[in-house]
Amino acid sequence: MPRVAALYRYPIKGLTPEAVDSLTVQPDGRVAGDRVLAFRFADAVTPEDRDGLDYWPKARGLALQDFPSVAALRTAYDDDRRLVRLEHAGSILVEAGLDDAGRRDLADAVTDFVLATPEGRRLRRPGRLPLVLVGDGTTSRFQDRARGYVSVHSRASVDALGDALRLGVDDRRFRSNIVIDGVPAWSELGWTGRVQVGVVSFETEGPIVRCLATHADPDSGVRDAKVLTTLTGVIGQSEPTLGRLLLPAAESAVTSGTISIGDDVVTT
Repeated sequence: MPRVAALYRYPIKGLTPEAVDSLTVQPDGRVAGDRVLAFRFADAVTPEDRDGLDYWPKARGLALQDFPSVAALRTAYDDDRRLVRLEHAGSILVEAGLDDAGRRDLADAVTDFVLATPEGRRLRRPGRLPLVLVGDGTTSRFQDRARGYVSVHSRASVDALGDALRLGVDDRRFRSNIVIDGVPAWSELGWTGRVQVGVVSFETEGPIVRCLATHADPDSGVRDAKVLTTLTGVIGQSEPTLGRLLLPAAESAVTSGTISIGDDVVTT
């Protein structure tokens, strides 16, 4: 029986995940506490409109595809206290709340960190500084798609990619909310219809086409794996794809609730 093997949420868009034992899926289909904050460029602190929905393109803020070194930052977010802590190399880089002064402290610390990395020159481009920390710390809103989603991939797919790369590949490269065991490699790409994870029912949406963020080691931020060309060239995909998007199931009694490690995964 396929089961949930790991769960992650990403409090700050583009930064490191928090591994958790359970996730709460909200009625809108997003994960509570997931992508509730984002460091945006100075000229991109308000959302764009996409089909009547707020859209925050990742290319206009700190994201691993352009700033892989931020993977070396460890992120912790206390929802109740609305307190962010960022660590690097075992030391606290900054710890601050989400009042105006705290947001400035967080943005300044991250700016100084990025400017000292090989990607610092990108951050100096016109319109990007000062960085601004946006989001209320509660509302999940900074997913790559305006509609939001829950993301899932199988551990077998990651292992198969690792075999092709001849490299141990960590699930965290793919920034999914749910990792599952007990299905063949790549089988999630063929899912159609409904997927039930624990008590929560989803409809399958499109597969996830990957970007350069996956090339970065999730601990060091060093680009050490050519994931995209391996998916297309070695594995033979038409687009570099790994994982699946899930949205709340239509006409289902349970489209929100808690998902825990060990929960069954059933496709219909």
